[in-house]
Amino acid sequence: MTTPSMPRVELGRPATFDDLVAVPEILVAEIVDGELWTSPRPAPRHANAHTAVGARIRVAFGEGPPGQGGWRIYFEPELHLDAQVLVPDVAGWRRTRLPRLPDTAYFAVAPDWVCEVVSPSTEILDRTKKLRIYAEHGVGHTWIIDPLAQTLEVLRLAGGAWTIVGTFAGRASVRAEPFEALELQLPWLWDDDVPIQQSPPATGID
Repeated sequence: MTTPSMPRVELGRPATFDDLVAVPEILVAEIVDGELWTSPRPAPRHANAHTAVGARIRVAFGEGPPGQGGWRIYFEPELHLDAQVLVPDVAGWRRTRLPRLPDTAYFAVAPDWVCEVVSPSTEILDRTKKLRIYAEHGVGHTWIIDPLAQTLEVLRLAGGAWTIVGTFAGRASVRAEPFEALELQLPWLWDDDVPIQQSPPATGID
């Protein structure tokens, strides 16, 4: 079986911001190591996973008056990290590092946490080039969610390299860095029912 590849647009030259703007809005566009990459908008299982995880983390850590929520959590933010332009599925900044939103249409400050929901067409790029770039810019934690395999992989940056903190699967209930105060029921990410007797997710301020 052939693994689908994420379309890399052959330009014959380094990609520019104008190339990014020219990509139709129905596609997600990124500039990675000078190359233009595009991918379709998320399929339903992909969209459900990143909405479920982002919404729960935002409620637990990103709401309330400024200074009380602890984090800023956003869906598909455009990151301009030097010459790299990346669009993670979800990203979070500690408010101490991003006290105010930028006036630009993008974020130039690297997040403290990113979440990539992989698909067969994006997994290689997410796990190689993008992980390397996140490490180079000091992103403290990355979550990699595979909604088809029903897995959550938690990575922590240590000494400039990624360490796998834990891999969780199926119907597990987890407390994962850097949001340990939240009890995350993985079935929420797969659109499966969670038994009523399980306790609701805890909230917390980091």
